[in-house]
Amino acid sequence: MRDCSRLSRRAVLGLTAAALPLSPATDAFAAEAPVIGGERLARDGVQVQGAAGLPEKLTARSWLVADWETGEVLASFNAHQRLAPASTLKMLFADTLLKKFDRTARYRVTDADLADIPSGSSLVGVKPGLTYSVEQLWQGVFLRSGNDAVHVLAHMNGGVAKTVAEMQARAEDLQALDTHVVSPDGFDHKGQVSSAYDLTLFARHGLKDADFRGYCGTRTADFPAGGKKTFQIQNTDRLLTGAWGLPTYRGLLGVKNGYTSHAGNTFTGAATRGGRTLLVTVMHPATGSNAVYEQTAALLDWGFGRGRSAQPVGMMVEALSEGGSRATPAPVRKAAGAAAGAPGSSSRSPSTWRLLEGAAGTAALLGAGAWALRRKVKAGRAEAVTAAGEAEPAAAPDPEAEVRAKAESGGRHRR
Repeated sequence: MRDCSRLSRRAVLGLTAAALPLSPATDAFAAEAPVIGGERLARDGVQVQGAAGLPEKLTARSWLVADWETGEVLASFNAHQRLAPASTLKMLFADTLLKKFDRTARYRVTDADLADIPSGSSLVGVKPGLTYSVEQLWQGVFLRSGNDAVHVLAHMNGGVAKTVAEMQARAEDLQALDTHVVSPDGFDHKGQVSSAYDLTLFARHGLKDADFRGYCGTRTADFPAGGKKTFQIQNTDRLLTGAWGLPTYRGLLGVKNGYTSHAGNTFTGAATRGGRTLLVTVMHPATGSNAVYEQTAALLDWGFGRGRSAQPVGMMVEALSEGGSRATPAPVRKAAGAAAGAPGSSSRSPSTWRLLEGAAGTAALLGAGAWALRRKVKAGRAEAVTAAGEAEPAAAPDPEAEVRAKAESGGRHRR
């Protein structure tokens, strides 16, 4: 009887826990977190339908493949997981400011324009006292990911704070609601995050603009050095230039790569083949400085090949200012492998799925108790209890990837 009553007490506790309503925190999160692009994109793990043969050894923490013209998402992995974006955030910077200044306009740079650049930034080589065309500054942004060029354009726009506010407003208009902007350049700052879905939105919208397409697809350009002298700058997109032992990707249009010590490598690429344009975003692959490009190329290959039969698992939404429908609030599951301790990361309340898993565990426990009673198990016999719904811990950062990436950037600069 002693064993019997112990099981009963546990069963009662389990039933009580399963019957409890969602906590106010969970309800609040569900009410304020829209599922942008479709419910499947809010799920953890790989989402694909109607097509097989996805590349093996995809180590990125998040990725997405989409059709540029239709906006259909062909496949994804943790599409809405919020991660540090590095310089891929410069796509949003361009989406926000590109049409504000005529590309032939000229601007004389001052010391104040360069005073607030984060230490360790990647630089194109803008110098105070020299005059640059807007076109040259944008070449510095797209080709060399120059934070100095970004800050000059931000000051031309009225300052960094004003530019950040406009970028955040633009992200909200594009319905990129995973994105929180702290700086215009994408450099590591606490709370600055985006997602594979949002970065793909920025690229898709940007590529509608001829200037954006021209800048992100430019391989080399001559940049002012003072007087009548210039020096050549090369695009850091390795799939575009074939640098660091990588072959160029046939049909590649751009778009933007990035690296910081916290974000690791990030990249959004677009390519056209057979009249079809695909977008791929890859964030935080586990190892190797070339991995972000290799995995992007592999996903593009899949999209142009076996991915042709894929049924959409989601959609790229349209900007509200361009007739897009506002997303309907719905609960979002916490992405697997969230960055522990990363700037801007936060723990979320347990999802409905986790509570349902807990209820299933309770039901299993009750069944075990009934079985034990029917079999008249003797007191003191060990009970086997299976824990349900425990999340797998996030993988630790790969120090080798960071060392390699730092070595490539001279150990000082960040893209």
